[in-house]
Amino acid sequence: MIVVAGEALIDLVPQGAGALAGLLPRLGGGPYNTAVALGRLGSPTAFCSRVSRDAFGEALLAGLTGAGVDMSSVQRGDEPTTLAAATIGPDGSAAYSFYVEGTADRLFSTPVALPDAARAVSFGTCSLVLEPGASAYEELMRKSAAQGVFTALDPNIRAGLIPDPDAYRARFLSWLPSVSLLKLSEEDAAWLGGTPRDWLAAGPAAVVVTRGGDGLTAFTRDGSVHSVPGEAVEVVDTIGAGDTVNAALLHGLAARDALSSAATAELGPQGWTDLLRFAARAAAITCSRAGAEPPYASELGAA
Repeated sequence: MIVVAGEALIDLVPQGAGALAGLLPRLGGGPYNTAVALGRLGSPTAFCSRVSRDAFGEALLAGLTGAGVDMSSVQRGDEPTTLAAATIGPDGSAAYSFYVEGTADRLFSTPVALPDAARAVSFGTCSLVLEPGASAYEELMRKSAAQGVFTALDPNIRAGLIPDPDAYRARFLSWLPSVSLLKLSEEDAAWLGGTPRDWLAAGPAAVVVTRGGDGLTAFTRDGSVHSVPGEAVEVVDTIGAGDTVNAALLHGLAARDALSSAATAELGPQGWTDLLRFAARAAAITCSRAGAEPPYASELGAA
């Protein structure tokens, strides 16, 4: 089982151009999208978060159920669901304004244990920024790594939520000894500073950088670099594309019995090329749809 830890929220997606375009609520949140994508790909998946008891929270849980995701590690709260209002650029890229004060997901508390079947746990996005939940997720990350669980991190930077960028950058570096796989976008990498080689030296077995329509590149501890181009597609928007990549990488690693730092480091050129191409195909399908709608296994073929 792959456990995804982090926020579930509602994306408010504009239905036209301009600041006053109508907004359509869609299920979202980077970790939530990753969990749904994993479930749709057929990976046994559990979601670890705190979800509101309001109507949006119930809809989020229904989305997880529809994807076959285990919810035994979901905490519940009476606080409202976080909202993320998206603005879509001419190229389909999304920017967000967040409404997070007093919401349920940021009050997450560290669970006593993950499900017994957990082989990997994935972290990222707002959940590692907003206190007090951020410290609880950080504790779970360090605890999981210490127990030998494969740990993935997708920082998925939302700069508007980070009041002290330098403090966050230092905190990010402190996580890397506990991270097996680091996945981030070119934009995230530029904001964080440093290089894949710097980050590899701090702990991860591999770093995967997404380059939008230009594809993906994986950097590994042995000095190898593996790149694939993006898949050509008519982009509706990019909401959930990076989360789909995250899920596809984890699903593909699980399919190869490579959910360990040692096995990830030994994939080799063909293994990485096949894995990255699979992730690129999955992300392209998500980009061809409005909102975060990751593909099903039947749309992709084998990982």
